[in-house]
Amino acid sequence: MKIEELIRLIFANIKANKFRVFLTMLGIIVGAATIIMVVGIGKASQEAVEDQFAMLNVGTLYIQSASGSGTTFKLSLDDMQMIVDDSEYIAAATITNATRGTIASSSGSFDGSINGVQDNFDDLSNLNMYAGVFIEPGDSEDRRRIAVLGLDMAEAIFEDPFLAIGEQVTISGRKYEVVGVLDRVGDAVQGIAVDESVFMPYETVENYILGSTSKPKIIAVAKDIDSVAPAITEIEEMFLVEYRSIGGADIMIKDAGSKLVAAQDSARTMSVLLISIAVITLIVGGIGIMNVLFVSVKERTKEIGILKALGAKKSDILLEFLLESVIISGMGGIMGIAFSFILTPGIEYLQVAVSPSVQGYVLAFVFSIVTGTFFGYYPATRAAALKPIDALRYE
Repeated sequence: MKIEELIRLIFANIKANKFRVFLTMLGIIVGAATIIMVVGIGKASQEAVEDQFAMLNVGTLYIQSASGSGTTFKLSLDDMQMIVDDSEYIAAATITNATRGTIASSSGSFDGSINGVQDNFDDLSNLNMYAGVFIEPGDSEDRRRIAVLGLDMAEAIFEDPFLAIGEQVTISGRKYEVVGVLDRVGDAVQGIAVDESVFMPYETVENYILGSTSKPKIIAVAKDIDSVAPAITEIEEMFLVEYRSIGGADIMIKDAGSKLVAAQDSARTMSVLLISIAVITLIVGGIGIMNVLFVSVKERTKEIGILKALGAKKSDILLEFLLESVIISGMGGIMGIAFSFILTPGIEYLQVAVSPSVQGYVLAFVFSIVTGTFFGYYPATRAAALKPIDALRYE
């Protein structure tokens, strides 16, 4: 039989059983749409993780005094300098301290994070200036009473961030001159909500605001990602030797790379789970196609007998039923892709980020075709195996 005749027979049967075919396709439609949503949600999750850590060097190490140990050990500028001078694996380091408080001016106030930093903090954290300048060399040593505001804080206190430059803000009863406003960041950087924070010279915050309550943290950047693990070991040994007289310094070291990997693994695991659900849905749809084809084979047994009596080969009958299965599943895949366009705004309305992609559409369509081929093959072989005389006699 010619392929055109087979296609004509297939579409004649589909047209004659439109409602049944549509119900059969429902599993494929839902499965295909689910795969697109899953890939889109997974892609959006990956992008969210990448955006969250975009400002963060994955070779960053956080060194702080261990909590809950009862120790009174406190990190210092000397400790930071020791790491910079003696570490083989560290490219740069800085020290910070932080608290929360109210930052006020004559035109407004804002409750936010108060951070004491050194002049290299902006470079290590990839921060950019919206207006003015950041902390400069010598500002910390001179304990200058200056402040750099995050953009949200500057807008809340002064409305126009440019007007903040040169103005005074009051923190813990002392006045500080605003010398800069940082560009908007959006996400947390080094564990700090930059847009809602004020940055001041480290020694200024240490002496005028925190005093004995200060709990400094050292931020160190490894030379490359492969240097992270040896850098951690090296720093731990460094503190053991430096503070051997008191039994070693009780410190805790965390690396940003492990946080990134953990976040990526979580997003990847969620995507795999959701894809598994989509595949199960497609399998259910495939079983539906197989059942319908079995019924179709029984209903069309005489037709098969007539076709064979007229010279149709076994391969022609096999191809007819297999193509019918593939066409039904392919149509279901296309309708599933169309349905995903309607579904996406609804998912986003529920505040779930979706990032549709060509990869998702192709994957959904391919899975649909594969499902139709796999589950359509057995009924097709059953139809092809019928003997003409038995098929013609079938009631």
